Amino acid sequence: MPETAETPAETAVYTHGHHESVLRSHSWRTAENSAAYLLPHLKPHMRVLDLGCGPGTITADLAALVPQGHVTGIDASEGVLAKAAAEAERRGLANVDFTTGDGHALAYPDDTFCVAHAHQVLQHVGDPVGVLRELRRVVKPGGIVAVRDADYAAMTWYPEVPGLDDWLDLYARVARGNGGEPDAGRRLRAWAHEAGFTDVASSADTWCYAAPDEVAWWSGLWADRTLASAYAERATSGGHTDAAGLEAISAAWREWGRSPDAWFGVLHGEILCRV
Repeated sequence: MPETAETPAETAVYTHGHHESVLRSHSWRTAENSAAYLLPHLKPHMRVLDLGCGPGTITADLAALVPQGHVTGIDASEGVLAKAAAEAERRGLANVDFTTGDGHALAYPDDTFCVAHAHQVLQHVGDPVGVLRELRRVVKPGGIVAVRDADYAAMTWYPEVPGLDDWLDLYARVARGNGGEPDAGRRLRAWAHEAGFTDVASSADTWCYAAPDEVAWWSGLWADRTLASAYAERATSGGHTDAAGLEAISAAWREWGRSPDAWFGVLHGEILCRV
């Protein structure tokens, strides 16, 4: 996208936006199902940064795991931070705060946090290596930078509904047109090395949607997202498809969701980087 005074060149557009169909997915995420690789390394006293915290469900889980510490959740959207703050209040958590910010230029001194965490963030930024350098800067020596991102090209499903191939192709084009990299999961280790980390532990994990309620939920949120979210608007305004194309992809999601054999796997890359 063109650079403007308000939009630095390294900043990408967040492809999904914050439509209800997007938050339906984000609010399902927990530390257990989305950050299990990090949890054994948390200690009660730690100060944690959660970059790209969204509606705060993972952030609140992290705060509960560091009761003598503190968690700061950062997101670019003030609106979604209101939801995050409400989630923390609902759980009675006093050791968490939320603020807007940009991962390319964090407003914290060097060596502020024990842990910096980013879930599904680097795929959406214009300079993932730069963001990793910033996370490294604000983490104390001996601390951890923990990052997890999906890899869209590695997603797989059954039955092979043709319209879902069209969905994957369209999503990749829209995401890259917005300045992001949808296949971030496989690149995390390389980006970490480029950012200057030398102690990088790499792993992978999956989400799998196969039970009837999981299939209905996953197919429904993508069918809705395809028609009504910021992603849908960017798909058409960017010239990647038209309204009829979006309708066909949404219908394909509904068709897949009606199959008694439906199964969907989402692969994630993960890195734990010691500072």
